Amino acid sequence: MGIARLLAKGWLVFCVFAGAHAFAHAGFGLQAVLPVAIPVVLFAAMGELFIAGFGLSSGHLLSRLLPLRIAPGFDGVVFTTFLALSFGIQVAPHHISGGLLDALQRAVDFFVPSQRFLETRLVRCHLNGAQAFSFAASWLLAFISLGSALSRVRMAAALIRLERKRQIEPFGPSGIALVLGILSVAGIQLLFVGSLLRWPSCDSLREISGAVLIGAAPLMLAYLVAAAVANLLATNPEA
Repeated sequence: MGIARLLAKGWLVFCVFAGAHAFAHAGFGLQAVLPVAIPVVLFAAMGELFIAGFGLSSGHLLSRLLPLRIAPGFDGVVFTTFLALSFGIQVAPHHISGGLLDALQRAVDFFVPSQRFLETRLVRCHLNGAQAFSFAASWLLAFISLGSALSRVRMAAALIRLERKRQIEPFGPSGIALVLGILSVAGIQLLFVGSLLRWPSCDSLREISGAVLIGAAPLMLAYLVAAAVANLLATNPEA
């Protein structure tokens, strides 16, 4: 997957997820459809046009925008399904606690440093444990999504090599692998280790930006890491 298409999908996911939470904050009322839909469409179009300008440098912009090229594959379907499930967990009126669910949250708390950091921030901000449970669920879904993608990473790398025979990427195969690798390492430091969670204020954690960070960021990081590994393997014809 090229960087332009990855950026386009990531921006679209961000806009739709943020718009869904804005609609949820409005109580899912019909009167909120247009006030939410119009900014989402405008922001999505603005980002896609900016990214399309980057795609022009490769000389294959029209072929990249074909519906068959934009449509998600199996990994994309898994990612979208898990993203919808993460959103459903966040907007559920009552979170079930106790038993297996508490055990899963404690397991994520043990393996993910940012989970522990978020729980500390939530206590200091006098917020309930719903965000902590949603964050743990998002990380669990992210690990499952990443494992599913890595189980087919050689096939994905082979498809990327076939695609590059028809199209020339502006950064070249090694350049794309390097850029995605750097972004993955930065994402792991910011999201998995938890450096990013030092920046948002308590008000931000209560608002849509905090909801996107908690519900979508781990899954988007997993998708990025899988894309980086696939592009790295694609640089080796024998992989």
